[in-house]
Amino acid sequence: MASAAFVVAAHAQVGERVALPGFAIDRTEVTIGQFERYVRVTGAVTRAEKEGGGFEYVAGWERRPGWTWRQPDGHPTSADHPVVHVTFAEAQAYCRWVGGRLPTGAEWQKAGFTEMRETPPSPWVKGRTYPWTTGDSPQGANTSDVDPWPRAAPAGVTRQGVNGLYDMGANVWEWTSDNPPNDPQGRERRTVGGSWWYGAHNMKADVQAFKPADLYVVYVGFRCAYER
Repeated sequence: MASAAFVVAAHAQVGERVALPGFAIDRTEVTIGQFERYVRVTGAVTRAEKEGGGFEYVAGWERRPGWTWRQPDGHPTSADHPVVHVTFAEAQAYCRWVGGRLPTGAEWQKAGFTEMRETPPSPWVKGRTYPWTTGDSPQGANTSDVDPWPRAAPAGVTRQGVNGLYDMGANVWEWTSDNPPNDPQGRERRTVGGSWWYGAHNMKADVQAFKPADLYVVYVGFRCAYER
């Protein structure tokens, strides 16, 4: 099991934005609590709620009755867990509501792998591009490998990574605005970072993973980017 040193003081940085050259990005994945505030104000109802529950991959995609952003695994979950069971459009709508948008794949990779802070704390080095979003190794991320988290981890408890961001690798996949070159209508969108369901290899920068834009599943969430 991963060392307890990988788990930092919880959740104080949910909702913070990290300013980088040209744009800003959420420090953590958007949480259930943040999404709940959006729903209270806007009255938004997700497709997973309308259609009887989200999906989990077992022997193919299987619908899980009652699994929605409110109860990602079918039972009450703390508000600091990442919001999942949301489609690309639902994630984009939330980001617009908070004054942002979904990041492009290039922005996400730049933020996740290249240290851009003016005076980063040790051991981070400004201008260096790391092989993992957690630095020189994937240790401390929430993958399917041995670690303290059997499913999604709360925001801000895994190892803090490049640019002071959390879970840019693993925990849950994250929607970006990119669509495949042969899909100008955007029926598919790129997801990045891997998740708790996969091994660390899906955290790598060269992974090209596209999913149907209307997919809503237990291990896909998002974070927002903002103009500066």
